[in-house]
Amino acid sequence: MTIKNLFNVTRFLTLVFATILFASCHNRTYDNKSSLTGWSSKDKAAGGFSSNKNFKGQQAPPGMVLIEGGSFTMGHVQDDVLFDWNTTPVKQQVRSFYLDETEVTNSEYLFYLQWMEKVFPPNDLNYKDIYLSAVPDTLVWRNVLGFNELLTENYLRHPAYADYPVVGVSWVQANQYCKWRTDRVNEKILMDKGVLNPLFRSDSLEVIGQNNFNTDTYLSNPNLLFNGDSTIYRKGLPSNAKRKKGAPKPSRGSFTGRHVKISDGILTSKFRLPTEAEWEYAAKAIVENREYNNIRGRKKYAWNGKYTRNKSKKFRGDQLANFKQGKGDYSGIPGWSSDGADITIQVRSYNPNAFGLYDMSGNVAEWVADVYRPIIDNDANDFNYFRGNIFTKKMIDADGRVVMVDDASVEYDTLDNGKIVPKALPGSIKYIPVSKRDAYMRNNYDKAYNVDARDGDLASTKLYDKDEDELETKPRMYNSPVKPRVIGESGFIQQQYDTKKRNTLISDKSRVYKGGSWRDREYWLDPSQRRYLPEYMATNYIGFRCATDRLGPMTYKRRKPTTTKIRY
Repeated sequence: MTIKNLFNVTRFLTLVFATILFASCHNRTYDNKSSLTGWSSKDKAAGGFSSNKNFKGQQAPPGMVLIEGGSFTMGHVQDDVLFDWNTTPVKQQVRSFYLDETEVTNSEYLFYLQWMEKVFPPNDLNYKDIYLSAVPDTLVWRNVLGFNELLTENYLRHPAYADYPVVGVSWVQANQYCKWRTDRVNEKILMDKGVLNPLFRSDSLEVIGQNNFNTDTYLSNPNLLFNGDSTIYRKGLPSNAKRKKGAPKPSRGSFTGRHVKISDGILTSKFRLPTEAEWEYAAKAIVENREYNNIRGRKKYAWNGKYTRNKSKKFRGDQLANFKQGKGDYSGIPGWSSDGADITIQVRSYNPNAFGLYDMSGNVAEWVADVYRPIIDNDANDFNYFRGNIFTKKMIDADGRVVMVDDASVEYDTLDNGKIVPKALPGSIKYIPVSKRDAYMRNNYDKAYNVDARDGDLASTKLYDKDEDELETKPRMYNSPVKPRVIGESGFIQQQYDTKKRNTLISDKSRVYKGGSWRDREYWLDPSQRRYLPEYMATNYIGFRCATDRLGPMTYKRRKPTTTKIRY
């Protein structure tokens, strides 16, 4: 090798070394250090403070699709043949969220019932009302002048209807299912991560009622679950905490590491019913009518166009949903023009809308979270609108610990139709309404109960300037029947018919349901139309699907933040 070549190689190696050194100094990111304090999250001697810098974004929960948020005109109907002006058009901003691709089916709901029966067997006196409270009302198929007894016996449990949407479920039952689903999904995540042992393989969990994992309880105090049996936990996440000098080493097979926290980004968000604004926004899917930054035309259905039949060459004339086409006509003439369903039909039988959601028009109508009011005021909140908030907090005992509902402290409530339901399942955290002290001098709320806020409460009446103490009874804008209650076991009520003349059945327990169903005329297929029913009632044409919040950015498709570099 000549001196010139040697010089070139040396210069090249020097350049490479300088590049590496420069990159290590100038391109250092914040993976190991706090950007504002300089403390390292991996240095055990510095306290072992954890910091999750490896979060790669929220994954879509099982069976759900991402609904990217945006603005739309809520309540913008095409027709108003009833002339009740029930849907005042209001511009709304909806945040991104996840929504079930299809309605909850009979097979999925049966899994829920099987779990409830195994964990809270109805033959145990402590749990008999827990399982029964979850069972759908199969008698909704009965008709005094119809022959539908086979549906009452088979629709829920026969495999022929396994992929059909579950019906006979009240709003209360749908809400409880969403809560239960949160715990089952997170339970499975922890088992897959190795934090939890497979629960139904453990002999110790054969004890009745012990296998009742609850997400809130786990995050608050994992030792409260499983009757304090720590062997249920196999191992934890790696901990940065330094073991104290002289402390004994953990025994073989004992739980090591640390439990999962919210800050790890591992557990899924709580499942719930979608709000009315979310459901309508997802059903309309105006994204397919976007032209630059405007919406072209007005959508009448979940699909594009103003007709219910397919316009494509291959499927021209086929119905795009199942609905009642006329009096005595639930499916059409047999053959080509039939929609294939005299009642409900298995999910995914028709094409999805632009968001990838099935049956947002037709099949069954669906419960949403909102309490019903005749109109949505133009002065109402225009960001993620929802009516039905009751703000709560975790109950704390005298020792400063959260209170868990156990077998001895399960509280039940009797609904207005006489059905008994648990207020919370054993293993869950007990919540209580926030107090006036909690809301003192806040500028966003001043009380816990906000269901009737600005529409039905004292401030909404002509007596707005009176104190409640000055009035013998609190005035009500909506004079729906109030069931008499007797203080006693399980909140027992006296069942009797109301004989007074009533102007409305609207109450704080009236819940909105959206979308047309198999027994509705075309008019109700418009996602902007809205109806209501008491939260404790069930029908053969209302089902539901679950939603959960999108955390972080609206979408990961664009607008990624630039990496800030530390310069010395």
